[in-house]
Amino acid sequence: MANPLSLSNEQCIKLFRLNKSAILYLLDVTKDEFKKSSINTAVTPIVKICASLRFLATGSYQLSVGNDMVIGLSQPMVSKVLTEFVTIMESKICPIWIRSKMTQAEKRDARRAFYEKSGIPSVIQAIDGTHIKIIAPAPNIRHLYCNRKGWFSLNTLIACDHEWVIRFIDARYPGSNHDSFIWSVSDMRQSFINVYERGERNSFVLGDAGFPLEPCLLVPYRNADAGSREAVFNHKHSQARSVVERTIGILKSRFRCLLGARQLHYSPSKASSIVNACAALHNICRGYNMPDPEIDAAIDSDVAAYTYDGPDEASTVTIRDHMRDCL
Repeated sequence: MANPLSLSNEQCIKLFRLNKSAILYLLDVTKDEFKKSSINTAVTPIVKICASLRFLATGSYQLSVGNDMVIGLSQPMVSKVLTEFVTIMESKICPIWIRSKMTQAEKRDARRAFYEKSGIPSVIQAIDGTHIKIIAPAPNIRHLYCNRKGWFSLNTLIACDHEWVIRFIDARYPGSNHDSFIWSVSDMRQSFINVYERGERNSFVLGDAGFPLEPCLLVPYRNADAGSREAVFNHKHSQARSVVERTIGILKSRFRCLLGARQLHYSPSKASSIVNACAALHNICRGYNMPDPEIDAAIDSDVAAYTYDGPDEASTVTIRDHMRDCL
């Protein structure tokens, strides 16, 4: 079994999506957790990490990963190692690298960047839902995971800042759920509402028409007439919100197991853990200044657009109208 770190830095990025420094960081943080595992201790932690990264990067069946000359593990062993890896990622790495809470300095930088891009003030994050394709779950819950396009998925809520860093992810919910529902029960929403109610009224998230207009969440105007001030606001809003669409594109292009063409062949709970691990690894790639991949043309256009048709929160209507009038 070869040592994956004997490869060049360029080869590591190509095979595992992380450079050597980032892989060594993962090894340093997780090696003690691997030692606690009952899984074959003859497989070193570095090989376990790289076998898992290789699967996440390619999305290919485990047999091809196991047969890789650098990894050299059997398919059943790769499956066990992947489960071990994503479990450790969720417990040790995700809390460090995925943080919705921002410092005041980070908020200032985000407000400035979003304002320079769109002219809309007080924006610090953007949010969207994306569907991660999975195999058909157990028959008794299968209908819950069938989305509006007729395939099985996790509807995954992702929020990011202006630097394409994922600040929040929730991959727990079946594909039949709407973005607005997942947002309504999310920890992120409650956190932003708490900040808003404490008097901080200059920290907004941008969402598309599938979300409600409410304190801390700005969405486009519905049915805006062409050339109207509302249409201008919507265009500026779309410009700023495009950051989350690009973030999702980078995430899926770097970790191709998330592409619809690949499909995760796991239970919903394990698929959710894989998505979370990929999000943390995406942020590690940002932190270690790795080049972003070209957005893959195979990225599926997500499930047909859903428009939230509930009531708008009155005070936020006034805030949005004021922003519209200032553009």
